[in-house]
Amino acid sequence: MSDLRAAQLAAASGMFSSRIVSEMARRGKSSLLIKLARQSLHSHILANSDSVAALFEAAFAVLKREGWRDEYIYKSALTHNVLLGTHSLNTASMLTEFRIAECKADVVILNGTATVYEVKSERDSLSRLQRQVAAYRTVFARVFVVTAATHLDCVLGSVPAEVGVMLLCPRGHISTVREAADCPEGTSSSAIFESLRTDEARIILQSLGIGIPAVPNTRLRRALADIFIELQPRVVHDGMVKVLKQTRNLRPLSDLVQSLPRSLHAAALTVPLRKSDHARLISAVNTPLIEAMSWA
Repeated sequence: MSDLRAAQLAAASGMFSSRIVSEMARRGKSSLLIKLARQSLHSHILANSDSVAALFEAAFAVLKREGWRDEYIYKSALTHNVLLGTHSLNTASMLTEFRIAECKADVVILNGTATVYEVKSERDSLSRLQRQVAAYRTVFARVFVVTAATHLDCVLGSVPAEVGVMLLCPRGHISTVREAADCPEGTSSSAIFESLRTDEARIILQSLGIGIPAVPNTRLRRALADIFIELQPRVVHDGMVKVLKQTRNLRPLSDLVQSLPRSLHAAALTVPLRKSDHARLISAVNTPLIEAMSWA
């Protein structure tokens, strides 16, 4: 890939960053968005785009070409194929960049169980994959690797048979090459605890009828950890699913998602936004391009 092409793709990817989405939601505009659009899109595309929404759709069309697809394209495919396709915002929740030990899970979807999806795009290295998968199996009942055709054989040969493998097809559909085993009893109660916020750990114990230790706040987390390590992994895993679906509920974002172009759905569901900023983001996305050019 030429340096020019790489720079264009980097600029297109940047248009979907949390920085851009947050800035538009807070201020109703983003000068950086217009700068990146000029760097990533050809002049005739800019000339034929009638709104900021059309800019995002054009940038997304550039990024989703096979061989150029980045992590956001994969997250968008999981959003539409799994979260909003197989499930819905009423029945499931999605987490991104969820920390597990020294790793960050790309996408986690919670419905009746917890499933993690590790993205390995055609632009990614597989050097950390085995370590990542091993970490995820301590917290989630089901583990999938979502990858491109160029990585498929290598992924299939390098992860355990219990780990599922999915392929992002050229038109954006996700196909299951190998199903993942559902194994909540194979998780680790202590690993799950370390991935939770303290308030979430307390709710899990309370839901199990277990009292919270009466200790100073400085010692609370250690005391909670001592309780969790004695609990059965399946019980803790199921408690985690139930509590995270409540604390990380995406149902309030339903109206926002429906008001944005398809290319921004994944961003809307993963970038933390205040409810009071939703209308400002929608307005910014619908701004006529001729007006938005003045943002720069």
